[in-house]
Amino acid sequence: MKVTGYYPVLLVDDVEATAAFYQTHFNFRSLFTSDWYVHLQQIDRPNINLAFVSRTHETVPEGSRQPAAGMLISFEVEDPDEIYARLQAANVKILRTLRDEDFGQRHFIAADPNGVMIDVIKPIPPSAEYAAQYAPEALPT
Repeated sequence: MKVTGYYPVLLVDDVEATAAFYQTHFNFRSLFTSDWYVHLQQIDRPNINLAFVSRTHETVPEGSRQPAAGMLISFEVEDPDEIYARLQAANVKILRTLRDEDFGQRHFIAADPNGVMIDVIKPIPPSAEYAAQYAPEALPT
């Protein structure tokens, strides 16, 4: 199988508000916009895409029309401190404050308008205990 693309599509109640949130706070632009579906692409990273579909749209099977929940989207970034300060100033809900983790991340977790968690991450060197658990090519430095 040759995969030519990959992006998550989240089922949401308010497609427009959700798309606006990611455009405002995470540097996305719209590639396609309708009242029931929006496909976003990060402005400076065209391989990073995210989409939203109305959970009540006819293309979604009736037994699966639950809004996105219990999901964590991770954005690996260069400067989580700057994004943390910007989201705090915009009154975005912060679920986990900015911190360094022994497993090799400086990160925080925010919530989008649907309650989907957004983990904003910068890899940092892990503790010796965690470093031993990484594949050599994946070890943050």
